Amino acid sequence: MRHSTRRRSAVVTTLTAGALALSACAGTTSTTPTAGGEDTDFTPITDIKLQLQWLPQAQFAGYYVAQEMGYFEEEGFDNVEIVPSGGDIVPQDALAAGDVDFAVAWVPKVLGTIESTGVELTDIAQVFQRSGTTQVSWKGDGITDVAGFEGKRIGSWGFGNEWEIFAAMAADDLDASTVSITTQDFSMNALLDGDVDAAQAMTYNELAQVLEVVNPDTGELYTLDDLDVIYYEDTEGAMLQDAIWADTQRLDEDPAYADAAVRFLKAVAKGWLYARDNVEDSASLVWDVASNAEAAFPVGPVHQLWQLNEVNKLIWTDAPFGTVEQDKWDQTVDGALAAVNQDGMNLITQEPPASAFSNEYIEKAIAELEDEGVSLDGEYTPIDVTLTEGGQ
Repeated sequence: MRHSTRRRSAVVTTLTAGALALSACAGTTSTTPTAGGEDTDFTPITDIKLQLQWLPQAQFAGYYVAQEMGYFEEEGFDNVEIVPSGGDIVPQDALAAGDVDFAVAWVPKVLGTIESTGVELTDIAQVFQRSGTTQVSWKGDGITDVAGFEGKRIGSWGFGNEWEIFAAMAADDLDASTVSITTQDFSMNALLDGDVDAAQAMTYNELAQVLEVVNPDTGELYTLDDLDVIYYEDTEGAMLQDAIWADTQRLDEDPAYADAAVRFLKAVAKGWLYARDNVEDSASLVWDVASNAEAAFPVGPVHQLWQLNEVNKLIWTDAPFGTVEQDKWDQTVDGALAAVNQDGMNLITQEPPASAFSNEYIEKAIAELEDEGVSLDGEYTPIDVTLTEGGQ
């Protein structure tokens, strides 16, 4: 594990020297009250695995920052393995199988898994408070709102990423069978090549990819003026996305795991706080990690900076860091219940169990950080990122 002296010296003022010196005592026996009130002795967990839902990139900056800056060590972990996925691993499946201890996954995808398989998983930290999904078309093609989807080829990556499309259509009483859902790869080639009328794109990733391509008619990079962009966050179909999931039964029955969850969230919160207040340094850190990752296809350093700038906008809202806002949760559930795909299939057919989310662990983590002098208050001030061809 690399700990950059340069980055160490740049720790934001909200992480005071005294706070950074405080850490959990790994390897010793702790005493914690159980749900019934009695004290139970346990040995703290010091090794954990976190499953991501994609390859190393700034979408996951807070986790890599926590690892590279030693925040996990400060919370009593000897080893934290961050496991990437290139689409070959479904995070919630890996968690349910016991292959990892925590997983990052979109809420609607996990709700579908909970209903279809009966697994018990809990959203213990809602890191992304807003949806970053968009649908992008060429200016003048007439797809300026969800109603414009009817009769069009609408691109999606599949793998559960399409459900916001159908939730937004359902909210507008539109017939999902009127659209042709076209599978696109994780690029904007489908739009550039004319294979779709509107391509799916995240604000922090694929939207930038098209803006990193030279317009052959002008010799300059495409700009937002060349595009019509529908932001699902502006629709009733918006759904909660990147959340940290834990094993519900382990949380209930294993005090060491519940303790590890709080310590893990403390380290992650510090990582995202650093990524908020040190955007360029954090994007560079992730670029280093991605460049050195085996079998990874890292996007360029400028693209990483764009990505972290946009991700921070989704994380730092009016809600306390990582907490589930009830209205946003309800909107996600309502959208998941209403969504019907082009084949007439539902994502879920009943309300998820109450255990599907809990603010208990993130609230405890925030409280402990505040006691240690670490404040998660404050807003994110976006920076100007000038994109370059290919994001290099």
